[in-house]
Amino acid sequence: MNQRTPKTFHVKSFGCQMNVYDGARMTELLESQGMTAAGDGAEADLVVLNTCHIREKAAEKVYSDIGRLKREDGSRPMIAVAGCVAQAEGAEIPRRAPSVDIVVGPQAYHRLPELIDQARAGKRALDTDMPIQSKFGALPARRKQGPTAFLTVQEGCDKFCTYCVVPYTRGAEVSRSWSAILDEAKALVDRGAKEITLLGQNVNAWQGEDEKGQTQGLDGLARALDRLPGLERIRYTTSHPNDMTEGLIRAHGEVAKLMPFLHLPVQSGSDRVLKAMNRSHTTASYLAIIERVRAARPDIALSGDFIVGFPGETDAEFEETLRIVEAVNYAQAYSFKYSPRPGTPAAQMDGQVPGEVMDERLQRLQALINAQQLAFNQATVGRRTNVLLERQGKKPGQLIGKSPWLQSVHLETSADLGDLIDVEILSAGPNSLAGAQIMRNAA
Repeated sequence: MNQRTPKTFHVKSFGCQMNVYDGARMTELLESQGMTAAGDGAEADLVVLNTCHIREKAAEKVYSDIGRLKREDGSRPMIAVAGCVAQAEGAEIPRRAPSVDIVVGPQAYHRLPELIDQARAGKRALDTDMPIQSKFGALPARRKQGPTAFLTVQEGCDKFCTYCVVPYTRGAEVSRSWSAILDEAKALVDRGAKEITLLGQNVNAWQGEDEKGQTQGLDGLARALDRLPGLERIRYTTSHPNDMTEGLIRAHGEVAKLMPFLHLPVQSGSDRVLKAMNRSHTTASYLAIIERVRAARPDIALSGDFIVGFPGETDAEFEETLRIVEAVNYAQAYSFKYSPRPGTPAAQMDGQVPGEVMDERLQRLQALINAQQLAFNQATVGRRTNVLLERQGKKPGQLIGKSPWLQSVHLETSADLGDLIDVEILSAGPNSLAGAQIMRNAA
């Protein structure tokens, strides 16, 4: 049955920052086709579910979301399932949920307009190819407006950690070109971005040739962005210890706009578990990287990722994870219970840890991480720093921004969103800081 041409759309993104970026690019793509973004999916003609496959039962959540799109009168929007669940499930999605019109993977969403046309003609549209040609060249110019922006510079992963689906859903590691990144960064700054976060599954694996034909790593890219007028801050995520080069470490002490924050996942404090995960570092090599980073930038805030309950993890090995957390002293960190992802080697390993054991370990780990985060925040009380104002607060006249260390700071100010203002930190909680603007004396 033919459908009418969608005039309005809603993109709902789940998961990581790269999905947020992809969702924004899909929005810009659909707007370039003359469509209008709707506030939510209730009345949109087209709903795009931009999915994440990292967590357990991610696919089941998608099917629940699809079911909720049916309206009281029995009608429904055109439904597109995009992202990593689309890549992993493929044709199984429309078999299980016949109301789905479009399935498109994360490397093919630039073809959304063509797929919409196919769906309108009554054909079920599916594209989960991973073409060698980059999708970015087929996307419209950036239309993002606001003080902060994500910019994907690298996609895919060649590391094949035994618990992870990313190499299968995002493909091999690919770096965008130097010129394409700088052009997009300039476009974002022209549209009001003061801070750009460079994104990649292994962002510090990025490599490319500059305008002189010289090979550059992420540190060279950061140095080039540092020279971009109007850009005030540079961040990047997510990094892999294997790609933490000496040049990138030095950049943290030498590039003024590169913020003093590093997200560097270790995943476990046990060398045996790290080997079983197919992580290429040891606890000793990881701690050596942290030591060199802190030597280059003593005030740097560190963040990490941890998995508890990986198959075969013993109580003693979990205690080793607690010890590495204590040794690093993180400003923040993310921790998760291991969840088996279909098709990954770890899902078939012996020694799957009982759920109640994982629960107890996660609670202990998170208690330690939360205590460290609160202590880090409290240590900034009385400090004077700058804050980039990003959004409205809950109270009249209140704005919320980020410190250089990625802390949320709320304060009352007459400044505008997008302003970079001087602030004194007055108090700290576990998740945010309160500050007051420092008013400069008039000349």
